Amino acid sequence: MTARRSDATRAAILRAARERFAADGYERATIRAIAADARIDPSMVMRYYGSKEGLFAAAAEFDLRLPDLHEVPEDQLGETLVRHFVDRWESDDRLVALLRTASTNPGAAERMRAVFAGQLGAAVARLDPDPAAAARRAGLVASQILGIAFTRWIVGLPPVVELTPAQLVAWVAPTVQRYLTGPTPDTITP
Repeated sequence: MTARRSDATRAAILRAARERFAADGYERATIRAIAADARIDPSMVMRYYGSKEGLFAAAAEFDLRLPDLHEVPEDQLGETLVRHFVDRWESDDRLVALLRTASTNPGAAERMRAVFAGQLGAAVARLDPDPAAAARRAGLVASQILGIAFTRWIVGLPPVVELTPAQLVAWVAPTVQRYLTGPTPDTITP
């Protein structure tokens, strides 16, 4: 019975934290507000998660749910990934909260790096046998995905916000495609 109550309390805390971080961002969200939203004492939040940063890391745990890129025709990889991420950003406030927080908080930035390096990096690594090239490809794909997300969902840059999801995919997919399948520069000349 206690284990079930503990699980229910943890779930309530995480649910409240995700909503509060999404609405207020990391800096303005407080343990007291999260505890009030979860209808528990703030000491319980600290008992389960240790700190605000620990709570954020737990609340920001998520799977990017990347498509299996081996099942995608090579010439459609960029479009598939961009469409996937646009759909995710449109529907998942946790990604927006994580990006907003990562821009000002080192712990959240580390969490964002871990999510993208671990999940996107692993997916792209299957496409390129050279580990260094695969890591660069994944990093450049992430730069596009995160850059678009920042300008559209955080900054609200009007020309980017005004694009439909299909238009956004059409604009960004060719660049991501090049990052994924284009030749890698052998050397950089000064």
